Amino acid sequence: MAESNFVDYVKIYCRSGKGGAGSAHFRREKFIPRGGPDGGDGGRGGNIYLRANRNYWTLLHLKFERHVVATSGGRGGAKRSTGRDGEDRIIEVPCGTVAFDADTGEYLCDVTTDGQQVMLLKGGRGGAGNTHFKTATNQAPRYAQPGEPAQERKVVLQLKLLADVGLVGFPNAGKSTLLSVVSAAKPKIADYPFTTLEPNLGIVSWRDNRSFVMADIPGIIEGASEGRGLGLRFLRHIERNALLLFMVPADADDIRKEYEILLGELERYNPELMSKSRVLAITKSDLLDEELTEALAADLPDDLPYRFISSVTGQGITELKDLLWHELNRETFHDADAIVHRDMDMSLLSADDDDAWDIPPEEEEENTDTDADLEYDWEES
Repeated sequence: MAESNFVDYVKIYCRSGKGGAGSAHFRREKFIPRGGPDGGDGGRGGNIYLRANRNYWTLLHLKFERHVVATSGGRGGAKRSTGRDGEDRIIEVPCGTVAFDADTGEYLCDVTTDGQQVMLLKGGRGGAGNTHFKTATNQAPRYAQPGEPAQERKVVLQLKLLADVGLVGFPNAGKSTLLSVVSAAKPKIADYPFTTLEPNLGIVSWRDNRSFVMADIPGIIEGASEGRGLGLRFLRHIERNALLLFMVPADADDIRKEYEILLGELERYNPELMSKSRVLAITKSDLLDEELTEALAADLPDDLPYRFISSVTGQGITELKDLLWHELNRETFHDADAIVHRDMDMSLLSADDDDAWDIPPEEEEENTDTDADLEYDWEES
């Protein structure tokens, strides 16, 4: 089977540039026998940034770029000339990407809007030249400051899709069929479980040329929060959705019980998901008559908005879109602080995933600085 182009997890090695060494040069000109120190400062090392780019859909472009290394700063020169600064490296990722420390699982940063840029690693400061160490009692200092060391770490990048509405349901609940009906998306649809193996996005048109984004998340099964089925791989995409649309087929043995199982899996995965607004869609409702529809509705939770729909006949689709639009435009969804990031539990990642990206760092570049006659330890400023 061909490998999917949807890559939402990569692990890369990052190293900023070290600072250039200061120069211990002395002024040497004709008729100036004792010119004194004129060594310049070293340049700063390159930084490493994470930047959101709306033109990227997955992390596929980083799958084979496992090392991101910025260049080091240049050494200082004569006549107090400062060394060149190291070149920065920018890692461009899709909007909604989150960065974690690969060793500790610590949350580092995330980028959600196009053009947003966050520094991952800071380059080392350049060392001071010997001109800075000239004093009344030491007119000819023969030492300069070395550059500050580079920073390095292994970083896990995770993509969490940005969508207004996320579809949540067991396999074969009709999620992909609904997405294909309300948008121009063409997800794979078939009569067997786990037809959808990767998330799909669709733009849903509403009244007066307005629209919202809907995400079809691969089916959840009982125990998904513990890794069963497709497990944790796609549950994280639900975290970015403003509203969760639970989908349960009308021919289910117990609609309310299936909804509560789905809700329980999300709560075990991340309790903060319980604060999101929820809507229930009972699919395949063309199989029901009016009397049975009323009986099923009476057993649903009182505080849960719901609609009976059929993607095949179009029953209830317009009413569902109206309900989703109404819920999305409540003031609570405009609170940017609603997203809470947690550190990653590294024990939940499979060994296969870890080995696939655990590439040893490149060898340190050879130190060619010769002006630093004596070592000088950096002090915290």
